[in-house]
Amino acid sequence: MVSLRQQKKLNNNNIATLTLKSGQSFTGVSFGADTNVSGEAVFTTSLVGYPESMTDPSYTGQILVFTQPLIGNYGVPGPVKDEYGLFKYFESEKIQVAGIVVNDYATRYSHWTAVESLGEWCKRFNIPAISGVDTRAVVHILREQGSTLGHIGINGAKPVFADPNADNLVAKVSTPVPVEYNRGGDIKIAVIDCGVKQNILRCLVKRGAHVMVLPYNYDFLKDADAFDGLFISNGPGSPTTCPETIAHLRKAIDTFNKPIFGICMAAIW
Repeated sequence: MVSLRQQKKLNNNNIATLTLKSGQSFTGVSFGADTNVSGEAVFTTSLVGYPESMTDPSYTGQILVFTQPLIGNYGVPGPVKDEYGLFKYFESEKIQVAGIVVNDYATRYSHWTAVESLGEWCKRFNIPAISGVDTRAVVHILREQGSTLGHIGINGAKPVFADPNADNLVAKVSTPVPVEYNRGGDIKIAVIDCGVKQNILRCLVKRGAHVMVLPYNYDFLKDADAFDGLFISNGPGSPTTCPETIAHLRKAIDTFNKPIFGICMAAIW
C-alpha cells in the first residue's frame, strides 16, 4: 500500500508493482524509468553505497531491494576516474541492476560529489525504481524462501517472469579485450574478468601490481610465464554458463605453479 506521504512526494509519478513469482505483490510509486522488467529478486543490507551496489556487475539481471529505509539522500556522483583510470564512485561504467525497490526515496539530495538525483540516474539508464514499498516484508519473504524471480510492472502491467540466470551473464559484463593498469608495477597479476569490480582492481594496483584484465574465456595458460599470479573475479549468474573458464582453471590447478586467488563466484568454481 502506498502511503499518503509517498503520494504527496511523488504525485506526478506512475504506480509501480513488485510481484514475486511466489505470489506476493507490493505496490509503490515509480521514480525511475517507467518500464517493465523481470529479474531475480535479492536484497542488500548496506547502509550506504547505493551507487556502488547498483553498478556492481555481480547484480546484473537482479532486482535489488534495499533494507536501509531512506535511499537517495546524497544523490549520484559523476563518472570521475582516479589516477589509475578507474571509476572512483562506481564499480563499473553503468547501472547493472535490472531494477531497484526502496522504502523511502529522498526527492531532495545533498552531497558535494552529486551531479544528479537517483531517480534521474535511473531514468537515464532506463532502470525502473519503486518507492513506498514495505521492504522489510519483502526481505522477510526472501530470507525465508531464498531469492526468487520478480517483476516490476508499471500501472498494472501483467507480470512476466524470465530467469536471467538462463543466459551467460558473465559474457555480458566481461571485458571483450585485454586491458592493463599500472604497467610499471612490480609484479604482474592476470585478472580473469567475470564481472570484476573497480575497487578490486584498485586494491591490486595500489599495492604495486601491474594488472592485466582478461576476458572471462581467455586462455591465460598460453601466457602463463608472463605473469606472477592469477586472480579470478566476482561475477553474476552461474559458473556453469562459463565452460571455457572452468576448463582453463581445471588445467591451471594441475599445471600452474603460481598463486591462484578466487573471490565471490570464483570461490565456488
